[in-house]
Amino acid sequence: MSDPAYPAARIVAKKVQAHFGRRLALARERGRDALAPEPDAEAIETLIDAAFWASLRREEGLTPKISLALVPPEQAGQPLRFEQQLPLDPAALAKLAPAVERPGIHLGVWHETAADQVPGNLGTLRVWGTTRVLPAYCFVIEVIASGLLVVKDRSEPIGKFINVAVLEGDQIKFVDERGVDVPDCPGMLRSLLGSDTSVPNGQSVNVMVLLAASMRAHGRGGTLLVTPAGSAEWRESVASPILYSVQPPFSELADLMRQDKDDRTGHEWQEDLRRAVDALAGLTAVDGATLITDQYELLAFGAKISRRRGSAPVETVMVTEPVEGSTTSTAAPAQLGGTRHLSAAQFVHDQRDAAALVASQDGRFTIFKWSPCEDLVHAHRVEALLL
Repeated sequence: MSDPAYPAARIVAKKVQAHFGRRLALARERGRDALAPEPDAEAIETLIDAAFWASLRREEGLTPKISLALVPPEQAGQPLRFEQQLPLDPAALAKLAPAVERPGIHLGVWHETAADQVPGNLGTLRVWGTTRVLPAYCFVIEVIASGLLVVKDRSEPIGKFINVAVLEGDQIKFVDERGVDVPDCPGMLRSLLGSDTSVPNGQSVNVMVLLAASMRAHGRGGTLLVTPAGSAEWRESVASPILYSVQPPFSELADLMRQDKDDRTGHEWQEDLRRAVDALAGLTAVDGATLITDQYELLAFGAKISRRRGSAPVETVMVTEPVEGSTTSTAAPAQLGGTRHLSAAQFVHDQRDAAALVASQDGRFTIFKWSPCEDLVHAHRVEALLL
């Protein structure tokens, strides 16, 4: 490759290799089969390097958005295979990007083989085609924006991806799987870290994760308040009248999630779910907060949060981020992002059975939950898990 080496690629390669090695070894101990091949450090470095330099190029003025998966075509379901494999080159990747930027499409990369190749020696990495199907624990590197990459894997062929590391220029963040050990860890955070064992893998979805990702994607910022179903106490923390109150509560998303789990695997249900999630998340772009129940029924949007009568103003919150090297700290809510964060923290302080999801326009994302263990509002910073 003509581009200089991307230093972060070499820095993270061995640690990423160790992550996949542990995950695959544990899967084999549990009797799992049809697993992805274990990636070696050299291949990981090469893919990250190529993805980084491709991300800095432009194709018709746009940043390439691609997903590279280290997988042989034989393990990729029904792959689209090129007659002539392409070089793993930033220019070639940027040229191909417009055809594969839709979600769920991966460029398959594997070692080129030749008739005279010495057995045991791996050939040059080349792009062999595209696929929508990957084996479990497959190494994936995704280009999110210029200079912003995310290393991902997932434990199931059709499950959600789990972020392993985020690389942005010379900044490296490794996701800390021990983030689930923080006091009163919310289920949404457990799901993002791949530790939500409440349902079997692949048989259900975490709607809050989908809503968070969709909120972050619209880029306008927003607040989603989640209150207990059947309770009207939330009204004590919202200014009246509510401009966009909904009566009766809108239940499209709730109805989809009430369907039997066996009926949730079809393509039609998945498309209906995606549209319902995007529609609800889109409401958070309106000035004010969107309110739903914990059963996903829409109560209102554009609501103005107010301090509950007789309640003290929230002055301090506990802040954690599930990233290696981060430490627990306390801060004033406004330090996390301004008025939107302050009002969300106040709502959770006053409505302790509720949760607040806050997306900033700059991509930051925070989950506010009351922590009985700490007797404090807990702000979970999770943007590294949503990329």
